[in-house]
Amino acid sequence: MSVQRSTVPSFSADDFRRRAAAQDPNFMSGEYGDHRLNPDLKHLIVRDGLHDAAVLVPVVDHSDGATIILTQRSNQLRRHSGQIALPGGRIDPTDVSPESAAVREAEEEIGLPPSRVDIVGRMPDYVTGSGYRVRPVLSVVSPNLPLTLNPDEVEAAFEVPLAFLMDPANHRRESRIWQERERFYYTMPYGDRFIWGVTAGILHMLYERLYAR
Repeated sequence: MSVQRSTVPSFSADDFRRRAAAQDPNFMSGEYGDHRLNPDLKHLIVRDGLHDAAVLVPVVDHSDGATIILTQRSNQLRRHSGQIALPGGRIDPTDVSPESAAVREAEEEIGLPPSRVDIVGRMPDYVTGSGYRVRPVLSVVSPNLPLTLNPDEVEAAFEVPLAFLMDPANHRRESRIWQERERFYYTMPYGDRFIWGVTAGILHMLYERLYAR
C-alpha cells in the first residue's frame, strides 16, 4: 500500500533551519530588490554608491509554530517613521560581517540577546529604491525572551506567524504614483499592522527562496 505524503510545508523552526541551510545566497544574486516589481526602474535602483545594511530575520522557536519578530519604527525617526521593519540598519566599519551587524542592530533596537540568536543562513542582497543594499540574515531565536525596546528607534515589537507570512495568498501586489511614475510593491496586512515595501519584499523573497513549490 502506498503512503501519500503531505505537500503542506511545516512551519516549525527546525524545518526553517533546514530550508535556510539548503539555499545558496549567491544563487540569483543581484536579482532581488525593489526593481523586481519595477524592471523599468532597475537602472535607477541597482547602481553604484549603495549603502550597505543588514537585517535580522528572527524566527522564534515556538512549539506550536514558528513566528517572526517584526518592529514598528518610532514615529520620531526622520526616514520611514512608523513603518513595520525587521531589526537592522547600516553595516558599520567595525562590524566583521553582515551577520554581526544584524545581531548588533537587533540588540540595540529591541534588546535581543546575541547569545540567544542562532544564525542559520543568509539570503541574497535586496536592493532598495532608497539606496541601500540589504543583507538579510536568517536566524532562529529562543521563545519568550524579554525584549527591551530602544524608544528612539522602535515604537513596538511583535510576532507574526511564519505560516501567515509564507502564505502567498497574503502577499498583495499594490502600487502608488511616486515622482510621476507608478511603482509596485508588496503588502502583507496582518490585523492592524500594515507590512509593506522593503520589509514585505524581503519576506516575499524568503517565501520564494525557501517555501515556493
